[in-house]
Amino acid sequence: MKNQEELLAANETRSVNPKVFTMWLFIVSIIMLFAAFTSAYLVRKAEGNWVEFDLPNLFYYSTFVLLGSSASMHFAYLAAKKDQFNALRISISITFVLGLIFLIMQFYGWIQLVEKNVFFVGNPSGSFVYVLSGLHGLHLISGLIVLLVALVAAFRLKINAKALTQIKICTTYWHFLDALWVYLFLFLVFNN
Repeated sequence: MKNQEELLAANETRSVNPKVFTMWLFIVSIIMLFAAFTSAYLVRKAEGNWVEFDLPNLFYYSTFVLLGSSASMHFAYLAAKKDQFNALRISISITFVLGLIFLIMQFYGWIQLVEKNVFFVGNPSGSFVYVLSGLHGLHLISGLIVLLVALVAAFRLKINAKALTQIKICTTYWHFLDALWVYLFLFLVFNN
């Protein structure tokens, strides 16, 4: 009887929440997508006929905005662990607003690219910048949706010290999106 209880306990500790597992599958697929694009970037650049240009200044500033959103998301997680509901709602809201500001800055960064005569069609060096930043922007929109769902749950008091799965998923995904942008930004800075 004791062996069956130990076996059941061992199986329970190895189980993964299906939502957490799905999030990690999604993150792995995003990593594979961007690994493929950055690899294609390097291969195409090595072929020649590559126009070099400076990234828009707004890409630099937007990177700091996104890092700030990571800090506010971390504060949201800490607030949830301590059942500080107002701090949780405020932190998620700040993260959401900073995410929107990032997207707006990226859009205006594209306008700066056009002003530098770097277009989506034409030389592949410009196309890759639009594709990489645009795909990241699409994924960030999915992160904003996750944030909105978490914000609604926070107002309904469904996120608290005893129910942290949703905020953990939200925090992990948001930090991942921030880290992904830092990687892409540094990749473009050092390989442009």
